Amino acid sequence: MPEWDSFDVFLREATQVSDDARRQEMVDELLQERKTWPWINDRRATFIFNKENVQRVAVNLDTIKTDPPFAPMTHLHGTSLWYVTLEFHLDDLLDYMLVVNDPMTPLRNEQDLVSRVTRHWQIDPLNPLQMQTAQMSVSVLRMPQARPFVDWSKMPSVRRGRVNEHAIRSRQLGFSERHLWVYTPPGYDPDRQVEYPLLLLMDAQWCTGPLQIPQMADTLIKHGRMEPTIIAMIQSGSQDERPREFIANDRHYLFLLTELLPFVQTRYHVNPIELGVGGVGIGASAAAYAALMNPVAFTRLIMISPPLSGRSGEEKLNQYPPMFERAEKLPQRIFQSVGRYELKSRFYGPGVALAENLQTRRNVDFRFVELGSGHGLVGFKGVFPEALAWVFPAIVSEPESESELYNE
Repeated sequence: MPEWDSFDVFLREATQVSDDARRQEMVDELLQERKTWPWINDRRATFIFNKENVQRVAVNLDTIKTDPPFAPMTHLHGTSLWYVTLEFHLDDLLDYMLVVNDPMTPLRNEQDLVSRVTRHWQIDPLNPLQMQTAQMSVSVLRMPQARPFVDWSKMPSVRRGRVNEHAIRSRQLGFSERHLWVYTPPGYDPDRQVEYPLLLLMDAQWCTGPLQIPQMADTLIKHGRMEPTIIAMIQSGSQDERPREFIANDRHYLFLLTELLPFVQTRYHVNPIELGVGGVGIGASAAAYAALMNPVAFTRLIMISPPLSGRSGEEKLNQYPPMFERAEKLPQRIFQSVGRYELKSRFYGPGVALAENLQTRRNVDFRFVELGSGHGLVGFKGVFPEALAWVFPAIVSEPESESELYNE
């Protein structure tokens, strides 16, 4: 039988003990009893850090709007344990990090933020739920009613498609070579003249990496949620190049239509009347611009957390809401999402306003999702299955259940 049914009960008992050695024994017993953290009770989640000779510990979260965005932990006197209990929405799906011995000074004044993060920020060693990228790994808090956050590659009974890598150049955007990954669904045969829908996605380095789009599509297809679809994922430019290329750029639209699309169509069996385009962040802005410019060609659109209000140097983003309002024709199927904890002026406010407008439009199958997330890959990965299933739904009478989808 568990000795403690909540962290509050443990803490109350531990603080009543006068002997430090016994209190440390209680900490050891707690960690032996509960090996996975945070400890979630209803809307409350308790984070801990267990190490001796530590001066300061905190939790870094998108939901914290102070600078630095930390929730300081409390040290349990006479022990190696640090702790903090925070309250969340039941559907929150958030990334976080533990911050150890950080100076706790404002980040806006930090001259070498990368070095500071490298020295003092880390994943939670007691939480197996993580998002790993080439740049940084983060821990994941999944509250009881949040969307599943699964490793789509670890489903052994799912039949896998293939991912082929190509190199592509562009006269429109002026690059000589970028990577293009093309996913073909299970059963695709290059020798059979069977045409498939095509989805173009921006930021392939995320799609083929932490977002696991190919493995996700395999599972959705198997369980009758998504039509077998070819997905072409194009590598984006550098962080400096992305805004210039992606935001209301006619040349990027022409690259998609006159260079990328023909490149894929000449090598794969594509149905020319079932084309979609999508992305996350400003990649979603690029997808939206292409679909607004040519909704006859791009009949499906995925917009996950697009910025719709421009800061300095990105004023063209302000064009997007009125472009949607003026558009006489829109893609047939549109998926849009925004995170509850994203910047209100740049993402959340204009995102909700756009959704209200699109929900009134006729001849558009529109779905809007508000996530309990910030602006990051954890939230993007959590909602992408719904996006794929919405824009290219499978033609089946009874798709399999949620439990079958996520518990292969």
